[in-house]
Amino acid sequence: MAQSPRQPVRPRIGLLAAALWWGSLSGLGFVVVPLLFMQLGNPAMAGAMAAKLFSAQTWLSIGCAMLMLLVFNQKDDPGLMLYARAAMKFVVAGLLLALLVEFGVAPRIVSARAEGGNLKLWHGLGSAMYFGQWLCAGLSLWRLSSVRPGNPD
Repeated sequence: MAQSPRQPVRPRIGLLAAALWWGSLSGLGFVVVPLLFMQLGNPAMAGAMAAKLFSAQTWLSIGCAMLMLLVFNQKDDPGLMLYARAAMKFVVAGLLLALLVEFGVAPRIVSARAEGGNLKLWHGLGSAMYFGQWLCAGLSLWRLSSVRPGNPD
């Protein structure tokens, strides 16, 4: 029985970062936050806790995306660059969405809640951007898990 050649470490690290990014976005957005609102019973308390969790998720997203950009930014390995190129546009887009939600939309949600602004607008925009980030992370994971070094298809 022939053994398959071992894959290089960098693509594996990038794949693990993509899996952590997508999995954490999925777990928080589709399981944890809905459970907070169901179990706590007080929407203000659940919202405050969800905001803290989303902020922590942003920093995890930034860390995963930056790690992926560092791992796949290897000019001395053209095969690796071909391998990762398909996913990098999604990584960058997801990173930008995470930063926009954290530093652009989240403060507006807090402000709207405190001052009676358009909470529905800002919450909807933040939710849409979170979903966009989830899609970017998922597409990055999909591309990185289906492409092998030296075979960009």
